[in-house]
Amino acid sequence: MGIMDTIRAVFGNSAEHDATREADPEDLFGMSTAYITMEADLDYPNEGTAALCFSSVDSTDFEDTLMEVRDILEAGEAETGTTASIRMDQQGYHWVVLADSDPEDLVTSIHFAADTFIERGYGSRLLAALFTFENGSRYVYWVYSFRRGAYYPFAPIRGRERDQSVEFKLQSVLDGELGVEDDTDYWYPLWPDSPEKHPWD
Repeated sequence: MGIMDTIRAVFGNSAEHDATREADPEDLFGMSTAYITMEADLDYPNEGTAALCFSSVDSTDFEDTLMEVRDILEAGEAETGTTASIRMDQQGYHWVVLADSDPEDLVTSIHFAADTFIERGYGSRLLAALFTFENGSRYVYWVYSFRRGAYYPFAPIRGRERDQSVEFKLQSVLDGELGVEDDTDYWYPLWPDSPEKHPWD
């Protein structure tokens, strides 16, 4: 998993211990209108996936929390059609991965999952939420950092490089509609294994 080469840098030397900012899942609703702007103004429609990255705790209570998140999302699937899976990568980080053609459903499901972690006392375990957009065969992401309480764009290309011109374009158009991270030093890359894959693949 290429993402884990950088995730400790994204959230501190030890993401498990340093992600101490109080998470605010209400920030996620900013993406509801951003989806419209991304497609109408930038020609980047919703790709149909989103994901929530979090670190785990070795406890029965945390396992119960994961079960509650899974149950909530499964109940939502019957109503919205949003499919959900919970995955663990090789470094022990977890992902709630969602798929739905309706971006409103993706935002609502991500919010439900994040809010459940917070209500159960695990808000500090939330690391990032990723929302996927595409243009042709290219993916771009809006990443919400729970530790920083802000969004930033990420446009990976081949060779572990990023298209900064696209990222700055996204910032210029969406800043104000989203709470965009001002300090680009915190626009950390969450590398997929290849541009055709997502960071959680």
